[in-house]
Amino acid sequence: EKDEPGEEVQVTYRELLELTCRLGNTLKRHGVKRGDRVTVYMPPCPLAVASMLACARIGAVHAVVFAGFSAESLADRIRD
Repeated sequence: EKDEPGEEVQVTYRELLELTCRLGNTLKRHGVKRGDRVTVYMPPCPLAVASMLACARIGAVHAVVFAGFSAESLADRIRD
C-alpha cells in the first residue's frame, strides 16, 4: 500500500522474482559480491522489497533505511 488510502500496487510472485533477479544482476555488475555491505535507502515500495531480496540472493549484507532521514542521520545509520 502507498501512503495515500486506496492506492496500492499488486505484484505477483513471478514479477517480484524477475525484478529481484534483475536487481541482483545489476548489483553484481557494479561489483557487489557475497559479504559486501549494502545500504538500501528508498521509500517503502515493491522496489525496496526486491532490493532487499536481491542483496540476500547474492549474499550481500544489507541494511534498510527508509527515505526521509537527514544527511547526518543517514550517515550514522550507514556507519552502524
